[in-house]
Amino acid sequence: MISPFSFDDPVFTVLDQRELPENEVSIPCTSADMVADAIRTLAVRGAPAIGIAAAFGCALAARSGRGELERASRILVESRPTAVNLAWAVKRVNDAVKDLPETELYSRALHEARMIWEEEKAANEAMANLGSGLFPEGKKHTVLTHCNAGSLATGGIGTALGVIRMLHARGKLERVYMDETRPLLQGSRITAYEMKRSGIPCTLITDNMAGWLMRLRKIDAVIVGADRIARNLDAANKIGTYSLAVLAKAHSIPFYIAAPLSTFDPDIESGEEIPIEERDACEVRSFRGKPCAPDVEVFNPAFDMTGHELITAIITERQVFYPGEASIHSGKAGL
Repeated sequence: MISPFSFDDPVFTVLDQRELPENEVSIPCTSADMVADAIRTLAVRGAPAIGIAAAFGCALAARSGRGELERASRILVESRPTAVNLAWAVKRVNDAVKDLPETELYSRALHEARMIWEEEKAANEAMANLGSGLFPEGKKHTVLTHCNAGSLATGGIGTALGVIRMLHARGKLERVYMDETRPLLQGSRITAYEMKRSGIPCTLITDNMAGWLMRLRKIDAVIVGADRIARNLDAANKIGTYSLAVLAKAHSIPFYIAAPLSTFDPDIESGEEIPIEERDACEVRSFRGKPCAPDVEVFNPAFDMTGHELITAIITERQVFYPGEASIHSGKAGL
């Protein structure tokens, strides 16, 4: 597996995911502003990964004192609005250092950032074990995934792709189908890249082929990640996820989400309260600087929201939640 970043004090290095799969280009970040820019421009992406990156951004800022940490924290939180892991990680680092003298800020902030990364790795492993247990023994399964919820999105083995990796390791995976995931092609550029590197049987499809694959009975389950999950277990994920959930429901196919508890937002009741980031029109009208559409009006939400009634189960590092049986304000999610 390949990691989305590394840290060699005092440089936090980000693998530029915009350049994949053709080139593995690194961005050395020496300030929180550079980390925020990497998050904003999608050089680093994926809810758990941007949370980890933001934590290291806070640590870099803490070298210059509390005032710089406060300024940098605001910039980092504003870099992308939908993924709750980002604000969660920034708050956690700030809470860890709030009563410390200036001389101890950096070491403690850096320790907290490293802890967040290690915990996400462990969460990925736990989710993979729990998630793979949902698939019956005695047969090999075909699954469909959307966007990228692998090691490059998490810093570990992945959330949705972590489950898929475990299915493969346990001899329970026939094949993974991967949506291209338009408009930025994280499925074809990054998920396919990860699966090929890992030797996992995979087939790439365009987003609008998923329904026909289901109609042909080639998909046993859909499994995706999430960027924010509300108290009632509504979930926001990469645009196109809602469509897959509707299609899965229509074809009686299980629809699973794999996400760590850091992706849960206990402060919002439902998905209607989740802010949906809308990105620049150039991402739709062009690709890597080359125009692919005329100069027309564009609607470009980065995420959509899937209601809990369309979700079969949500796999976390602690347990599997079944919408309708539990919500996170019931206390059952351990938050």
